[in-house]
Amino acid sequence: MKDKEIGILLGGVSAEREISVKTGEAMFEALAARGYRVQKVFVDGDIDQVLRQTKIDLAVIALHGTYGEDGCIQGLLETLGIPYTGSGVLASALSMDKLKSKELFRLYNVPTPSYYAVRRDDLDRLEQIHSSFGFPSFVKPRSGGSSVGAGGATTMSELRQRCEDAGRFDDWILVERLIRGREVAVGLLDGNALGAIEIEPKGGFYDYKSKYQKGQSEYHFPARLSPTRYQGVLHLAERAVHAVGATGATRVDLLVTSDENEYVLEVNTLPGMTPTSLLPKIAAGAGYDFGDLCEAILERAALHAGDGLPSVSEADRAVSTGSRVPIAPAE
Repeated sequence: MKDKEIGILLGGVSAEREISVKTGEAMFEALAARGYRVQKVFVDGDIDQVLRQTKIDLAVIALHGTYGEDGCIQGLLETLGIPYTGSGVLASALSMDKLKSKELFRLYNVPTPSYYAVRRDDLDRLEQIHSSFGFPSFVKPRSGGSSVGAGGATTMSELRQRCEDAGRFDDWILVERLIRGREVAVGLLDGNALGAIEIEPKGGFYDYKSKYQKGQSEYHFPARLSPTRYQGVLHLAERAVHAVGATGATRVDLLVTSDENEYVLEVNTLPGMTPTSLLPKIAAGAGYDFGDLCEAILERAALHAGDGLPSVSEADRAVSTGSRVPIAPAE
């Protein structure tokens, strides 16, 4: 791919813009050092015009949050015919939507904490909605990442405040049963687990500060689990990725309890690639240095929407002649 013009898409308009810039800068430096023809493409509201004017053959998506992870930029790249890294439109949207991904987890028998969703406009009925759900609970925006707008609650007044905080970032709020357990993350390539890392945040909760400020968390690789349980966690992460249809480099976040239960929290289709990010730490434990990981991500750039569909020229010919449009057979 060293003869291709590669655009690193970074920035974006979400609350995670700062992290996206760090991810994009790190990937740019790593790929440039290995001889790739890379350029930074800062994403803003005019990204459609920028992409039409910028000559790139491939896009490395280094975006996080709304419009970057949720299928929006993926759909634009599909329309423009620019292969890109990460998952396709549908898998990106499902993974970013914590409510829909949890519904899929339940369908595929992937254990996840019990939950309910409430609209921001219905918070005046929060006591009635929460009812017998009980405490402690954990609150987060329905769509989002990096623990932005997320936190635990042990009382109704605290729950209301948490919901109002989460409602600043999304019209819908997800309330989960708070599970006490170890924070474990599994890194994967193409649905195959590379390994699992255990996170020990010094503040007790793996929040934004714990994730992105050095020295705020300790990491244990491999995760401190028995061999049998470790393999079970890897397998569970693979099942979660399969449930949402994610591809490329992904990360699955889980909670592992002392009573031998594991719960999947979410699938991240565009994991962070900052110096404190989890996927590079896991990949390093599996033998990939940072440059190797960036190359592995780049090599998986693809278009997803047109698989098995006719080309535009074939469709035009079929319309003009009245013949049937040829459909490529399934492999």
